[in-house]
Amino acid sequence: MSTLIARRCFVSGRVQGVFYRASTRQKATELGCAGFARNLPDGRVEVLAVGEPQAVQDLLDWLWRGSPASEVTSVDVQELVLEELEDLPVGFGQR
Repeated sequence: MSTLIARRCFVSGRVQGVFYRASTRQKATELGCAGFARNLPDGRVEVLAVGEPQAVQDLLDWLWRGSPASEVTSVDVQELVLEELEDLPVGFGQR
């Protein structure tokens, strides 16, 4: 049995209004990751990624590229303990 991991990322730069969340949802779905992407009031996008370690790492690498119109300046990653999540996400949502 494989082990799932969880990461919470805060993506800075030009990431709102440039299809960043929709592109993240598409990539996460391709990779088989669950979680969400949502805009924050300060202009960043928060991404929760849950999945196989390699799939999550591939998504984290992709977050630096983002959508064609985005310009990512930083991706801050926090490791999460899966058991401490209130609800294990099913699928990948855009909020």
